[in-house]
Amino acid sequence: MASGHKTPKDPRVTEQRNPRTADIDLASPLEIVDIISAEDRRIADVVHGQREPIARAIEEAESTFRRGGRLFYVGAGTSGRLGVLDASEMPPTYGTDPDMVQGIIAGGYAALTRSQEGAEDTIENAVKDLNERGVKKGDFVIGIAASGTTPYVRRALEHARSLGARTGLVACSPPAPEAIAVTDILIQPITGPEVVTGSTRMKAGTATKLVLNTITSGAMIRLGKTFGNLMVDLRATNDKLRDRSERIVMEVCYSSREDARDLLQRAGGVVKTAIAMHFLDASREDAERALAEAGGVIRKAIGRNPPPVQ
Repeated sequence: MASGHKTPKDPRVTEQRNPRTADIDLASPLEIVDIISAEDRRIADVVHGQREPIARAIEEAESTFRRGGRLFYVGAGTSGRLGVLDASEMPPTYGTDPDMVQGIIAGGYAALTRSQEGAEDTIENAVKDLNERGVKKGDFVIGIAASGTTPYVRRALEHARSLGARTGLVACSPPAPEAIAVTDILIQPITGPEVVTGSTRMKAGTATKLVLNTITSGAMIRLGKTFGNLMVDLRATNDKLRDRSERIVMEVCYSSREDARDLLQRAGGVVKTAIAMHFLDASREDAERALAEAGGVIRKAIGRNPPPVQ
């Protein structure tokens, strides 16, 4: 290479080289673990630095759900997969309707298991994908773009805004002005250059997962889907969840497993309803009515605090 030659520097933080990992190809397995761990330790603080916009996203998601709207994540590649993952975990964890939180990924569901990276450049597919889901005014659309520049995500936010939906953007590199212009809530966990240059499934992906976890978990907590830190709106769809449901009812109601199982059966398998039936000495219908009147918040419905942590 000629002396003094400089390669143009990509403005996207996630595409820049990390000086701390420049010789990682010479490292032993243990040294690789140490290098990656050192980079990962920075992520939690970066995400916490975005606490205020993340809190606004929680508020927006809660308001959206309370008025009957839906939350959509939109992304490509790793970002899209993380959105679909977070959305898919809501029904078993919090008993939500699958339509309540949805993930949209460029290239469709085939992109979940096989790379469709070129799909992010076909921007009008974003319009088609949002229209197929019936995105409308009253919904909340969060774009996820590690690099901050994904064309598919930017077009999705533009279209969502034109439909009257509220918009958010999670970006691990400063986004383009065009994207900011159509974003109501901007969350920027800038995690810096990746361990392997441009591999945003690493630090950027981890930061994104933390942000999405916090938004949906926060909104569900605000909707009353926990009692203290107990998961009381889960659906017992397998043996593990049935066991967890029974253990929660046993702990909260100070009952035997047999009584907890009977109560859950009468409550249609819903933990929160079972607890309300027990403390209100009510039928399933009356317990559900009391919970609805309390906005889904079980403390308000039964007038009790959760049991202390043992």
